[in-house]
Amino acid sequence: MAKYFTQPGDRGENAPEMSFLDHLEELRWHIVKALIGLLVATVLCGIYADYIVQDLFMQPLHKAGLKAQVLAPYGIVLLYMQTVLICGLILSMPNTLLWLWKFVAPGLLPKERRYIARIVFFTSVCFFSGVAFSYFVLLPFSLKFFAGFGTQSIDLNIAVDHYISFVLTLLLGAGLVFELPMVSYFLTRLGFLTPAFMRHYRRHSIVVILVVSAIVTPTPDPMTQLMLALPMLLLYELSIFVSKIASKREADPQTEQSLTSTEETT
Repeated sequence: MAKYFTQPGDRGENAPEMSFLDHLEELRWHIVKALIGLLVATVLCGIYADYIVQDLFMQPLHKAGLKAQVLAPYGIVLLYMQTVLICGLILSMPNTLLWLWKFVAPGLLPKERRYIARIVFFTSVCFFSGVAFSYFVLLPFSLKFFAGFGTQSIDLNIAVDHYISFVLTLLLGAGLVFELPMVSYFLTRLGFLTPAFMRHYRRHSIVVILVVSAIVTPTPDPMTQLMLALPMLLLYELSIFVSKIASKREADPQTEQSLTSTEETT
């Protein structure tokens, strides 16, 4: 196995190891570059803040027949600040993942470092799939469920800052939950997870998934939690399949090495 903590870009087996301070310096620059991406994305979201708040976030609320209101004089300011920051975090996620894997790359085998672009791509796809599922499925379902409890004597008006916090938490939480297949892939590659282990503890995982869905969803109602738990169960089954593929690649290093040599020759 190749040495860990080698110099970035050095793929030789005898590459010099980096000191602890060198790692801290490298980590600092990776964090700076990730923060620059976050800043750019936040500025971009700030430019389109009115569209994001009024058209994207408020539209599902209006479709459900609910109204929003401001309960504090500074509520709108905090609302826009929170929206711009969290949306910038979501939008800059591919850049953040890129620099995260760039930092991890020296600890990978040389043949594994070539797949960083693919890793970032599929990780981003999983994350944005969770965000899309949350926005187009979870959010409308939850709002319609809440609207069904209105009565004639009580107006069901929602504090707009609480509503936006609810939406952003739902989007970010679902995006992170949908990373389960990628997490299982890398845990399998590192030897911490096997398909047999995941199949053996399938029943235990159902309990864990229900608990995680209850934590991620910012509402106490079981329907919204169940709506997130169902795709998580499907993702768990998909993760078993992904883990199986990763374990096969790990068990057949000669084939992977020959493919690497062929690609380097071409």
